[in-house]
Amino acid sequence: MKSITTAELAAREDVPLIDVRERDEFAAGHVPGAVNIPMSEIGERLAELPAEAFDVICQAGGRSARVVQALETRGYDATNVEGGTGGWIAEGKPVEVPSA
Repeated sequence: MKSITTAELAAREDVPLIDVRERDEFAAGHVPGAVNIPMSEIGERLAELPAEAFDVICQAGGRSARVVQALETRGYDATNVEGGTGGWIAEGKPVEVPSA
């Protein structure tokens, strides 16, 4: 399984980012540009995944690692973000919070 750090994620450009946390977690704050497809819904939302390589993030890296492993078996080019959104926030990186 391919993995990157939050620092490597911050340096990436034009790579789609899928956030697999639940909707309420995503709404509380997420990496700018991330698209929310919760782990609990990903099986029925595979058509929404990018055709090209993409990154997968969760809160700490556990759920995203499981999702990446499952997607790899289906032929997707997915990379896990180690440390997740929690690590991103702890490092002081910018966060998007959707307006109500």
